[in-house]
Amino acid sequence: MDACQLPPFLQPDDQVWITMPSGTLREQDGFEQGLAVLRSYPYPLYLSSNINDQWGYLAGTDQQRRLDLLSGLKGDYQAIFCGRGGYGGARLLEEWHWPPTLAKWVVGFSDVTALLWGLAAQGIASIHGPVITTLAQEPAWSQQRLFDWLAGRPIAPLSGEGWGQGTTAGILLPGNLTVATHLLGTPLVPDMQHVILALEDVGEAPYRIDRMLTQWRLSGVLNKVKGIALGQFSHCEAPAEIPSLTVEEVLRDRLGDLGIPIVSNLPFGHEPPNAALPVGVPAQLDSDQGVLTIPR
Repeated sequence: MDACQLPPFLQPDDQVWITMPSGTLREQDGFEQGLAVLRSYPYPLYLSSNINDQWGYLAGTDQQRRLDLLSGLKGDYQAIFCGRGGYGGARLLEEWHWPPTLAKWVVGFSDVTALLWGLAAQGIASIHGPVITTLAQEPAWSQQRLFDWLAGRPIAPLSGEGWGQGTTAGILLPGNLTVATHLLGTPLVPDMQHVILALEDVGEAPYRIDRMLTQWRLSGVLNKVKGIALGQFSHCEAPAEIPSLTVEEVLRDRLGDLGIPIVSNLPFGHEPPNAALPVGVPAQLDSDQGVLTIPR
């Protein structure tokens, strides 16, 4: 994978589009609080028509959500924030053709991984970061980090737990482990050569984390990546009455023998802080010091 094209960084009065490509809105208070955070920055906000739509667990039909996403991609907006995750983003990309004008930032995480990786496969950078319903829960430094990157300012390195395998450099590809696993074998997965893979998850029992990472091993993909950055694996404990490895033991067992730099416990994932990570940009991983750096 080569470095992706960076959309233009935001200037004051650049317009921001907010859409719901995945699940229907269930966190109204969080959504309004996230909008309030966005309104504290000098970017006019425009909400897509499907914000309150519902079709089962989805924020409207696939066609409705596609049209609202396309409105953001084709309109006079410089960034697109996803309202929430949930499920449904990958459904939009069946027989999908990205429009030729993609020079704008797409921001989201969790289920939005499908869109972020789809863009990366097209050579377009994006941002793995808070959705509107989680933005207000972020600490001030994490909120500022997101808007610093959007405005073209440097962002600080992130510190975690190094596994002592030296240093590497590559193209950063963050995402949710479950969503990314279901993308394996599809055209939405970018070329994994020269990639630093950054993964997080929530609510998955250790045996399910084991099963997914075993799928990655069997696919041969992990033999291509330069390094792995692991974020939070929140609420991934097994019930007390069930014999189990811990999620930390599973990660060490399934990844520790790859012989590549790995850093764990980095501050991104489903619980605050979810530090913004640009997708498709050069990064450096130091598994001796436990640091992920995204130079500018």
